[in-house]
Amino acid sequence: MNHKALDKNNQNEVTELFTSVFTSSEGEEEGKLIGNLSLELSSNIDNEEIVCFGAYENGSLIGSIFFTRLRFNESILVYMLAPVAVSTNHQGKGVGQALISYGLNALKERSVAVAVTYGDPSFYSKVGFQALSANIIQAPLDLSMPEGWLGQSLTGEPIQAINGCPTCIEGFNDPAYW
Repeated sequence: MNHKALDKNNQNEVTELFTSVFTSSEGEEEGKLIGNLSLELSSNIDNEEIVCFGAYENGSLIGSIFFTRLRFNESILVYMLAPVAVSTNHQGKGVGQALISYGLNALKERSVAVAVTYGDPSFYSKVGFQALSANIIQAPLDLSMPEGWLGQSLTGEPIQAINGCPTCIEGFNDPAYW
């Protein structure tokens, strides 16, 4: 398996992967929702606000992950991991965990201080994420499942409280994702 940074040229294969994976696991409506999100994100990859990584096996994209910048009034670098998809045939084989680890290491190299995500605590705890209180870092929008707001320090130091509500990229500025 090979990991690499993706760009706008990977838009079609990334969108197809996310649409397929989320349709299979969550149904057609969710597949369309996340497929459209991945289309918007992949068409705007700039390696600053939107970063995307892929996992390939035999030349085929089998997993992909996005990290998007959260902006605060402070100058701390915080990125949000979402969404992530692993092809149905490759799930349960560690592809997602390896891809997340690859992405987090790439963010560390960019001096990113904190990664956050909004998802299943039992999955993301396997790659170092822990419950994150809104007193430490607020989510950009109201959360339907506050227990899914998770964070990880990428500096080795505890996550320090950040004042204020962050802004997210336009693609995530929709309550449907929260």
